[in-house]
Amino acid sequence: MTPEDFMRLALAEAKQGDSPYGAVIVKDNEVVAKGYNTVKRDCDPSAHAEMNVIRSLTAKIQTPSLEGYTIYATGEPCPMCASVCVWAGVSEIIIGASIEDLISVNQSQIDLACDEIIAKSFRNIKVTKGVLREECVKLFK
Repeated sequence: MTPEDFMRLALAEAKQGDSPYGAVIVKDNEVVAKGYNTVKRDCDPSAHAEMNVIRSLTAKIQTPSLEGYTIYATGEPCPMCASVCVWAGVSEIIIGASIEDLISVNQSQIDLACDEIIAKSFRNIKVTKGVLREECVKLFK
């Protein structure tokens, strides 16, 4: 599968949530977990798509380490979610809509890119932005 194929799966997840954020985690070219935003449903401000998918996968594999895993997200991870990616040791983050894109369509955001957080961390996480960008931005309009 291609990065675009994985992002399409994240887009499908996003359509199930409280707001259009979806995420999938991939290892060895296979989807191992899917998640979406459940902030309103769960009355939990931390229930972002990335947090939910990381929580479900680490519980399933019984380890907090996600080294060797890639997370695909329809919207750029917020500072909280980017930090969790650092703590979990995710190897790569692939993003559809950037923080700038989200702000431009009036999505409330903390204007701090996830690669800025990663740059100040102890991890070397690869960040790729813009995969299916237009399709992802369209979700938030």
